[in-house]
Amino acid sequence: MSKRLSGWIVIALIFAFCVTIKSSNVYADPLQSANYRLDESVVGVGDLNRASSANYLAVNATGDLTVGTAASSNFQIEAGSKTSPDPVLSFSLTSGAVNFGVFTPSNATVATASFSVSNYTSYGYVVQITGSSPSNGVHTINAMTTTDDSIPGTDQFGINLVANTSPVSFGSNPNNGQFGFGSVSTNYNTPNKYRYINGETIALATKSSGMTTYTISYLINVASLTPGGKYTSNKTIIITGTY
Repeated sequence: MSKRLSGWIVIALIFAFCVTIKSSNVYADPLQSANYRLDESVVGVGDLNRASSANYLAVNATGDLTVGTAASSNFQIEAGSKTSPDPVLSFSLTSGAVNFGVFTPSNATVATASFSVSNYTSYGYVVQITGSSPSNGVHTINAMTTTDDSIPGTDQFGINLVANTSPVSFGSNPNNGQFGFGSVSTNYNTPNKYRYINGETIALATKSSGMTTYTISYLINVASLTPGGKYTSNKTIIITGTY
């Protein structure tokens, strides 16, 4: 007599924040004399953020010729007036819990969650994921420690961050919008291949980046002898700015 497994899993995504300082901070002196001071100077028409002295104060009153980010392999500039020189790293979480519902040994069960990251005037960021595989009491579903296919009928827990067509069509490639430079790490960027190692880097940006939205594709397979019940796992997403 065949046994149909049942159960569900909730994976909570919790964002943590930390900063890695790669080198000592270096600050350039402002352009100034006894009669004037330029707090922020840029290349452009009318793009002085602020010019002032004891006798006058001027702020930009003309429109920007261009805004946004321009970059190559050797340099990057932020176009637009009144931009802050302070580095900023921000993120948002679209869904904090993922419910797989009922799963069986005959078919894989999939789900998705998404989050967004942006960083300004820094040298990029890395995104790591931590947490154990889903478990129910003493039984833990095996994490996919090598990048591999979905194999129904075996214990498997894995993720990637791209669009997939197997075992079904689900997931999405990173959305970089207009000025994003985020990308998926090598181990998690192959469609229809899944993997999960606690603490690995899953995404990154190597330069200042506008908003990038990432979609995590979750995959679970169970064996015929996998105990039924409620499987849970907490996941933490750690985003580290590299300044």
